[in-house]
Amino acid sequence: MRTNTTAHRIRHKALAAAAALLMPLGALVALASPVQAAEAATATFSKPSDWGSGFEGKWTIKNTGDTTINGWTLKWDFPTGTKAGSAWDASLTSSGNTYTAKNLSWNGTLAPGAAISFGFNGTGTGAPSNCTLNGRPCDGSGGPVDAPPTAPGIPTASGITDTSVKLSWGAARDDKGVKNYDVLRNGSRVATVTGTTYTDSGLTAGTTYTYSVVARDTADQTGPASGSVTVKTTGDGGGGGTPGTYVNLGYFTEWGIYGRNYHVKDIVTSGSAEKLTHINYSFGNVQGGKCTIGDAFAATDKAYTAEQSVDGKADTWDQPLRGNFNQLLKLKKMYPHIKVLWSFGGWTWSGGFPDAMKNPAAFAKSCHQLVNDPRWQGLFDGIDLDWEYPNACGLSCDTSGPAVMRTMAQAFRAEFGKQLVTAAITADASSGGKIDSADYGGAAQYLDWYNVMTYDYFGAWDKTGPTAPHSPLTSYAGIPNPAFNSDAAIQKLKAKGVPAEKLLLGIGFYGRGWTGVTQKEPGGSATGAAPGTHEAGIEDYKVLKNRCPANGTVAGTAYAHCGNEWWSYDTPATIKGKMSYAKQQKLGGAFFWEISGDTANGELITAIHDGLYK
Repeated sequence: MRTNTTAHRIRHKALAAAAALLMPLGALVALASPVQAAEAATATFSKPSDWGSGFEGKWTIKNTGDTTINGWTLKWDFPTGTKAGSAWDASLTSSGNTYTAKNLSWNGTLAPGAAISFGFNGTGTGAPSNCTLNGRPCDGSGGPVDAPPTAPGIPTASGITDTSVKLSWGAARDDKGVKNYDVLRNGSRVATVTGTTYTDSGLTAGTTYTYSVVARDTADQTGPASGSVTVKTTGDGGGGGTPGTYVNLGYFTEWGIYGRNYHVKDIVTSGSAEKLTHINYSFGNVQGGKCTIGDAFAATDKAYTAEQSVDGKADTWDQPLRGNFNQLLKLKKMYPHIKVLWSFGGWTWSGGFPDAMKNPAAFAKSCHQLVNDPRWQGLFDGIDLDWEYPNACGLSCDTSGPAVMRTMAQAFRAEFGKQLVTAAITADASSGGKIDSADYGGAAQYLDWYNVMTYDYFGAWDKTGPTAPHSPLTSYAGIPNPAFNSDAAIQKLKAKGVPAEKLLLGIGFYGRGWTGVTQKEPGGSATGAAPGTHEAGIEDYKVLKNRCPANGTVAGTAYAHCGNEWWSYDTPATIKGKMSYAKQQKLGGAFFWEISGDTANGELITAIHDGLYK
């Protein structure tokens, strides 16, 4: 019941082609001549492959001393015309023709005699020069290696609230001085500070976090991490539950970065990130029996400036992943409690499901490979299947039979294992309607939850009316179809054997409206769809709250009559009532379509969060 129209799904194409005949060279640029020292190391460079205009570069670092080295920093120059691109097994940065490579968290410790290697893709033909390893010549001739700093003291926690904690730690030691400290939350860096205290904010109430600290010296070497401290924020989520008991899930639209100008960073600046539990990235397509990427430019290619980026760091021309996917990875690093699922289908792209379900196992396998592609490793925690609708009609009609939903869910659970597998489903509770058309009860055993689309019941596709709220919680006198309401859908799904905790109540962050309306109350006649910013008959809540403020309620939702327009939509007050219903029915929580419809300070997401937890 969601619309992702062609106008909203702008396609950008970035075409890139590279063809190379890889010619292994035996040549080694010898920059090392081991010299034994108390602490000593060497670095050698080679080109495993060279195709004239480009090459694969490889550095090998070896501990030639008799004590362990903790952390390494390698620097070198390339001549003009030679550049290093994407790297693996090291963090690589550049300033002009000078390149700096640093160890990752898992390969910075080298015991005596041990060696590690990292590589990168390069262009040009030149060889490196002016190589230093931890500030010393790479051939080991410069004497002892500059030792990295010691581990800081174990952090202590104080001032713990529902959303923040203050950390303090003892200073690390270094012969040339400590420059700053990296603060790690659950293993990921959340801040770099010069002092020995830091207050971490934007946390979730009643949630456990683990902190440690790493020191950097003036040569930008990192030492070993401190011991860790585990902290639990105050608050229990309200009603005896703990955060995580309820799901607060929002859909993030791939095309929203265009006309709507909504980006992942807006989730942070609105204060919504700390209140969300899950994000559904929508949509991937279903084509030729497989899951496919939707808009590659938006997903993986669009470059973000420092100002636009979640963490304030600009994308570089040569980094392997950019776009929404990289921004979401940064969001997850800052807010590790958030899980992200990739949603496939939707109103426009559901037409490929019937063909794909001719071979459910192959379909599920293709989706698993795409969701877990190494290019965006760690981004997605599962998949959301948004088939509108199995064995029923949406934009097109499907006649696969009622068992197809169960078969699909079983195949995807077998392929995805412990990863999340969810589905967005119909809320049509009419006799012989869409809920009756497929085995949603049988499929539920294989799914983590259903997103029940309890909105879009009524709208200006019936251009003369009668006017009616598009997301009624319950029935009411005069409702055009008594089975078109949220409670009817929830009760019918429960009667079919779907556990209540696997049902999420749907909230629309938008309104639907008519024009040519003279009657304030529901049930009036109309002449057509009211004007909307992006599409007639539909408008974001953030616009409607000011353009046409609510002046009435019916069936647990709000409506507004202004001039000759009539709109219905949810407000913070009606959302609070719907969340009370969700808790009373012991549902798994709520989800909403979609996040860009909220205000700049996230008042609807806050209403869902507070309604579930307070």
